[in-house]
Amino acid sequence: MTHITPAVYGLWAIMSVLLSAFCGYHLWHYDRFRCLRWDNPRSGVFKRFMTYTYILSLPTLATFAIGNAVIKYQEGFIYFPGHGIIPKPYQLWAKHHIRSIFPLMMILSFAWALEMITHLEELCFWLFLTNIRSAQQDWFRSKFFYIWMIGSVCAITYMPVITALGRDDPLKCEAWTFLAGSLGSLTLTILFIPVLFIFPNFLRNLETQGVDQATVVRLTGFQELNRARVVFRLMFTSTFLILGVDGVRPHHHVNESMFWTDFLAMVGSFGCCISSALTLVVRPQSSWVAILFHCLSL
Repeated sequence: MTHITPAVYGLWAIMSVLLSAFCGYHLWHYDRFRCLRWDNPRSGVFKRFMTYTYILSLPTLATFAIGNAVIKYQEGFIYFPGHGIIPKPYQLWAKHHIRSIFPLMMILSFAWALEMITHLEELCFWLFLTNIRSAQQDWFRSKFFYIWMIGSVCAITYMPVITALGRDDPLKCEAWTFLAGSLGSLTLTILFIPVLFIFPNFLRNLETQGVDQATVVRLTGFQELNRARVVFRLMFTSTFLILGVDGVRPHHHVNESMFWTDFLAMVGSFGCCISSALTLVVRPQSSWVAILFHCLSL
């Protein structure tokens, strides 16, 4: 936060706004926003909940990025002997800017928690899909659904709590928030990797069972998108993990370097927004009922 330059937050703000705009365009092109209606007969409560969870994570992320970009540009840089020109430390900020640090970090923690809920649901459902044996198996009665519920409660609880525990020290608050969020997201990303190796066999089994070619082609497209998402999620989680780990250490070797701080933050924000965009492309097409019907009803 203090170490990152205004341009990085400016880039993050632009990308998050573009992602939100892309979300709006995609939902309009998909079904003219009908999927957002609570009384939409085509989607159940669970699907609407996941849709709202994903969409809510976008404006919260954009609010965090835009808020910090405005503050950083208003505060600017200072000359610090021995270090040269650096972004102004938060201790020298205007009081109203200092008071905004914790609310912005809390907004980020909620956005990150919502993101983890979405990714955990994807992981659990794809595991359910690749392990299903008959059309009579119910997603809502499977162990994977209960794993998702428990994990979601943990995510929406521990992220804000960790942020709140560090509110007295803005630098520690930021470091622990990034560390906790990146560890959670990295864990989900690593757990998703085996799905990429299981899925080709799953597709071959579908072909041998006589599933129509259109369904196989569609699921193959999902597989390619999932591979790309894993790459961008690794970019997103690993870079922020490095910044978080360095932030909680006594000596901040990475965070004291303007180049490495900006480079890792830019790569992380790029990976975050691109992976979220790919999630948006996949989610509306892969509704639970449609996939199960096409894969198992024949």
